[in-house]
Amino acid sequence: MEQSIDNMICQNCKHFDINENGVGSCILKGNKKEKNHKETCSEWEEKQSDLPECYLNIIDMLKEYCDLKEEYYPLIATWIIGTYMHADFESFPFLFLNAMRGSGKTRTLKLIAKLSKDGEVQASLTEAVLFRTKGTLGLDEFEGLTRKGGENLRELLNAAYKKGTKVKRMKQKKNEDGDMEQVVEEFNVYRPIVMANIWGMEEVLGDRCITLVLEKSNNNRITHLIEIYEQSQIYKDTVKMLKECSLCNVVVPWKVYREWNKFVTTNYINDTNTYTSYTTTTYTNYTNLFEKLIKIDMNGRDLELTMPLLLIAEQISEKAFEDVLFAVKNYINDKRDDQFAESLDVSLIDFVAQETEFSWQRVKDIHTKFLNFVQKTENELDVRWIGRALKRLNLRKEYRRVSGGVQVQLNIEKAAEKIKMFK
Repeated sequence: MEQSIDNMICQNCKHFDINENGVGSCILKGNKKEKNHKETCSEWEEKQSDLPECYLNIIDMLKEYCDLKEEYYPLIATWIIGTYMHADFESFPFLFLNAMRGSGKTRTLKLIAKLSKDGEVQASLTEAVLFRTKGTLGLDEFEGLTRKGGENLRELLNAAYKKGTKVKRMKQKKNEDGDMEQVVEEFNVYRPIVMANIWGMEEVLGDRCITLVLEKSNNNRITHLIEIYEQSQIYKDTVKMLKECSLCNVVVPWKVYREWNKFVTTNYINDTNTYTSYTTTTYTNYTNLFEKLIKIDMNGRDLELTMPLLLIAEQISEKAFEDVLFAVKNYINDKRDDQFAESLDVSLIDFVAQETEFSWQRVKDIHTKFLNFVQKTENELDVRWIGRALKRLNLRKEYRRVSGGVQVQLNIEKAAEKIKMFK
């Protein structure tokens, strides 16, 4: 009976869902009775209507105090809104502000942190601070992560963008007999993090970030302002609305992710890895969104990083979605350009893809040719790296040891296929 009531009330309700057993229900709390269900849906719609205003207010405050690229404003605003519901997503991107001194990165970082859920800015970070505190974490002048001794902190940060990572520590606690004993204490490191520095980010952590490059501003109307935004009414109203938005499910990530996986499974031909049009029999409310995402041709970590922002933007307004989608496209294109220009792995794939020699070659000879290709010296890149990289990237067909050393047959076809992902 409850199912029929839910069906009647939620025919057009985005948070109504039918499980694998065909039973329909509302995912919001208070759906046991028709009255409670109606009240919950009404509250959900009311809170959702605050999102466009929050979004525009955040952009106005960012433009008041920060001189950024136009495409950054909608991306940052959506990220800030996302901090209030990030726990609903399977992953959430770090935000990284990379800028020279005097470019306003600290000002931008502080404003982002202040508007974000339970945000605070710190100049340094320890393991204990990372997993024993909650809320949005802002890290300013974050330069020394790659130094010796920071390995454990790096590992935790590398995992903190994704739900499910736990940290366990032992602590002393009195038992029922009054004796002290060691017990396990568990912490969740998944949280929104925004970082800023001058020198850039190391490759692994940077791959978990959406990087925004800030330029030094000559706009005195902005740079001469004193940072008193917390005293403004627009700031107070926006934070109040954002906190209320966090009480409702503005978007239902697990439901969208499930539909996305069905969409991909249905529309990709495995043997050719090509995409076919979505059929009318499997059309869902998310099809238009999915069609747009497919056209960007993003996958892996880029997809899981940007999907939360795009889902939130879609709930805000059509223009917000298009603006964030535009920023995401540019971010992915810039990232691919950087990977292609800077990554030795990508350079090696590109090098092998351009090879014309299909017969056996000495690894030493390949090493010499590759050094010329990337304009590096033997001191910067030794022959052992080439041997390991060819194996790791599956760029060798055959391998043998001979009196003159190690010889391989390069997998030129594999390299030619792989390099398409980066161009």
